[in-house]
Amino acid sequence: MKYCVAIHKDKDSDYGVTALDIPGCFSAGKTLEEALEAVKEAIEGHIELLLEEGEALPKSLPMDQYRNSPESQGAHLYFVEIDISKKQIDKHVEKE
Repeated sequence: MKYCVAIHKDKDSDYGVTALDIPGCFSAGKTLEEALEAVKEAIEGHIELLLEEGEALPKSLPMDQYRNSPESQGAHLYFVEIDISKKQIDKHVEKE
């Protein structure tokens, strides 16, 4: 599943990344690569908690939905790919 993220970078700061489809899910990194990897881990952790609680996973909205949103102002938008199939299988095995 792909999730849209907003990447912010101010002068003399790390990269800040917000998962736009998942309220409250954000991360940072010194490099762009570190920031993207960190937000993937944050999204995966959020998804694991939702699955444990039996909650629905957040929908992935098209990037166009965020182009003019306050969260994306001054940001570069990217998609990150999250493999949820293994997490769902692991969770199913744990319940049995």
